[in-house]
Amino acid sequence: MSIRRRLARFNRAFANRLVGAVITRLPGFGMLRHRGRRSGLGYRTPVKIFRRGASYIISLPYGADSDWVKNVLAAGECELVTRGRNVRLAEPEVYEAGSEPAIPAPIRMILRWVNATQYLAMKPVSGALPVGEGE
Repeated sequence: MSIRRRLARFNRAFANRLVGAVITRLPGFGMLRHRGRRSGLGYRTPVKIFRRGASYIISLPYGADSDWVKNVLAAGECELVTRGRNVRLAEPEVYEAGSEPAIPAPIRMILRWVNATQYLAMKPVSGALPVGEGE
């Protein structure tokens, strides 16, 4: 198992729980609520977010093969909690890094350094937020 996968498992088991209460208050960060594609259970994943026009861009430091990314892609939607707001997001699309204007150059360099070359783009939609119920 690669170091990247080990770090992802550690974060899922320990670090994500520690930052949960604080992450939604920090600028540029948020908590994604999504449903398991097989279990139907509700999950929360802390994420680094950027804006490009109306779209939200989420860096994928562990790649598009992460379970939470697969869950969001399968459902076609999720809920983002950030800065006191709940935003329903839809139309998820994974893409490879290029010269991404939504991400400041110093952060792009750091993301490249840790080999985070994929991003998830989603658009906000109006309506009920079904993914958050029952958690």
